[in-house]
Amino acid sequence: MPVISTNMAANTALRYLNQNSDAQSSSLAKLASGSRIQVASDDASGLAVGTALSADIAVLEQASINAQHGEAVLQTADGGLSRIGDILQRLKSLTAQSQSGAISNTERGYVDAEFQQLIKEIDAISSQTTFNGEKMLDGTGAYAAGVDFLVGVEATNTITVTLADVDTTALGINAASVTTTTNAAAAMTLIDTAIGTVSGERANVGATLSRFGYRGDVINSSLENLKAAKSTIMDADIAAEQINFTNAQTLTDAAISALARANTMPQKLLQLLS
Repeated sequence: MPVISTNMAANTALRYLNQNSDAQSSSLAKLASGSRIQVASDDASGLAVGTALSADIAVLEQASINAQHGEAVLQTADGGLSRIGDILQRLKSLTAQSQSGAISNTERGYVDAEFQQLIKEIDAISSQTTFNGEKMLDGTGAYAAGVDFLVGVEATNTITVTLADVDTTALGINAASVTTTTNAAAAMTLIDTAIGTVSGERANVGATLSRFGYRGDVINSSLENLKAAKSTIMDADIAAEQINFTNAQTLTDAAISALARANTMPQKLLQLLS
């Protein structure tokens, strides 16, 4: 027998209406955001894993930028070293020219004038080769002691860039001259040593530059894999959620209709009783 004072049919219809409306809202939120986990209760473990993956992705994205910065630093340094190497080759040519018996000491003085200007240019290059305001080749900047670049998710995942001092004092040619054949012969020996030093430093820079390149590739591969894993855990299945939304919408409409009918039942019963 129906109970008029408590409309059980309406209460039941209202309960299902609320459930279907919540399901519809949940599907709509997932469709709008693209994420299947809106609150922790949706998937607590998935949220924890997804959050950890997001943190690793953020660190690796910065590590990728760091690797690019490291490459830029080394390319800048190599540009300076290359120019110094070219000047050293010219200096060696001048020492050979000064050792020719066909020129006089006066003419050697002219050769030495160019020689000394090029010596000064090496010091200018070593002093003026900078990256972000930091000197790189004169032994006074941070790179002389070594600068670390983080290139991974752990604090220990670093590549250290250390650049040698290549001014004329460090190269041992600051006092060299070609004013006489004796001086020129001594200068040639010093310049050969300096050429070897600069070539060795360029080799070190090239090796570290290559390492940054390979590490950048590893980082990009890791980022791709982590983003795919995060997507699998966190991203909504758009097709499935569209179906869930449509089903919830249909059930919500049906619950509204049922609630409307249930609300008319007490009135009809009263009419029958009267």
